[in-house]
Amino acid sequence: MFAPGGPKPVMRVMAAVMLDALGRVLLAQRPAGKHLAGMWEFPGGKLEPGETPMAALARELREEVGVTFLRGEPLIRVPIHYPERELLLDAWQTDQWEGEPQSLEGQALQWLLPEQIDPAILAPADRVIVQALRLPPRYAITPADARPEQRGFWFERIGQSIERSRQLVQLRLPLWPRERVRELAAGLLPLARRHGSQLLLRGDIEGARELGIGVQLKGRQLATLSERPLPLSHLVGASCHAAADLARAEQLAVDFATLSPVAAPRSRVQAVPLGWASFRSMAEAAALPIYALGGMAPSHVAQARDNSGQGVAGIREFWP
Repeated sequence: MFAPGGPKPVMRVMAAVMLDALGRVLLAQRPAGKHLAGMWEFPGGKLEPGETPMAALARELREEVGVTFLRGEPLIRVPIHYPERELLLDAWQTDQWEGEPQSLEGQALQWLLPEQIDPAILAPADRVIVQALRLPPRYAITPADARPEQRGFWFERIGQSIERSRQLVQLRLPLWPRERVRELAAGLLPLARRHGSQLLLRGDIEGARELGIGVQLKGRQLATLSERPLPLSHLVGASCHAAADLARAEQLAVDFATLSPVAAPRSRVQAVPLGWASFRSMAEAAALPIYALGGMAPSHVAQARDNSGQGVAGIREFWP
């Protein structure tokens, strides 16, 4: 019990994202009679008083699927709000266990590649975990001063970046006519799909829908939309600068957000940076993967992840 108006109790639940040698993850189906019965989720369960996360994962995996958990690392923490209590889903990623997973509690099991998972079959909080698993640690944004006559240059440069590593690329080209941006995206799309990268248009929801790609919502769009603008199969990102923006992004069921400015970018020397402490606090309170933006470089990925971020997003430093 808790006092009316007082802080609600927080239940911490561990989730194991088990990756096999083929890159597949193990999902378990919630049995009949349980909350969200029939939905699929990652194995795990409640963190008992006095337990460490590693000990809880080891116990739950032994009891649920009969394997010996060896080690893992944090992936994302997802806060869930119920009228009577708060729940924190703490997801850890692992490829280190002994034994062959099997159903010990009557639950159905299946192995799927992350990109094969239909988010609609998952319990809502587990959809956030899948997005964190799918999303890369770097999010490259094209410079706002790129000119339309540089199309050939940017087509080649973005293509080379995609070939080097799997990543997100936002086509933020305010000086270009909208149709030219869509043409660039359409030309890059086959290469992006071959290399597991994803393209997003900035603010152009209709163009993203036509091309079957993602969209990065501008801050002002968050206030005007009443629902998620694209289906779950298309990425939706949100540009956020404060906790209220992140809360609105959650209401729209977006897949991830950028939070800025973490540090003062060179292009906005007067911007007041959030700093890593504020970034961490807001990232941990949001049920979303969060990219640190503002004064970031690819070398800051580890620091962002240490502060509960998905990774880093940036402009100049991401186009060497």
